[in-house]
Amino acid sequence: MADALTHDLWRLHLRGVNAYLVTDDVVTLVDAGTPWDADRLRAELADAGVAVGDVDRVLLTHYDLDHVGTLAALTPDLDATLYGGRFELELLTGRRTPPWRNHKGALQRVFGPLIDRPALEGTAIPDGGTIGTFTAFHTPGHTPGHVAYVSESLGVALLGDLVRASNGILEPSGWVVSYDTNQVRESIDRLAAESPAFEVACAGHGEPITPDGDAALDAVAERQ
Repeated sequence: MADALTHDLWRLHLRGVNAYLVTDDVVTLVDAGTPWDADRLRAELADAGVAVGDVDRVLLTHYDLDHVGTLAALTPDLDATLYGGRFELELLTGRRTPPWRNHKGALQRVFGPLIDRPALEGTAIPDGGTIGTFTAFHTPGHTPGHVAYVSESLGVALLGDLVRASNGILEPSGWVVSYDTNQVRESIDRLAAESPAFEVACAGHGEPITPDGDAALDAVAERQ
């Protein structure tokens, strides 16, 4: 069942991964679960009082099976603009292939045939660009085009897989699932230093951290 984290934010429980629903200037879905989550995602949205057709915008943190897998299965009901990093959108649309020389890229190649291409218009968001009340921060490392989104007015940070939440703390994305852990650390440091204050830290995996989500991000930066 979807969890209401604030008046404007819901956590959607999918297969081992979180998606989020945000009532911003428009109804916004953040990531979309595995290829087997379509029915579950529809039910979670319904718990939050939203149908798939009500979603106007999709924010993509990155291209991975468990974050983009359901997008194609939601069409034709889903008629929304998709935002994400250019590298990730090119992977999703097939204009780019994951690099096999990188261990994470090779893993993405293995799972690539399970991901259908969604019939959505994709817009690459620049570093520092805004979508509604959210500012996009390019945070490479877990994937080359990973993006985190922070809304100061909503007090929400959508962190994707830059970090994962465990026992009330945030941990950096590990080597097994990341392209470059040095970049992960650099991205965490930069986001902690430059993002506005936020109360709710929403990771792709684990329980969202609230209140003082920004303090949790500062703490992981300090531990590195």
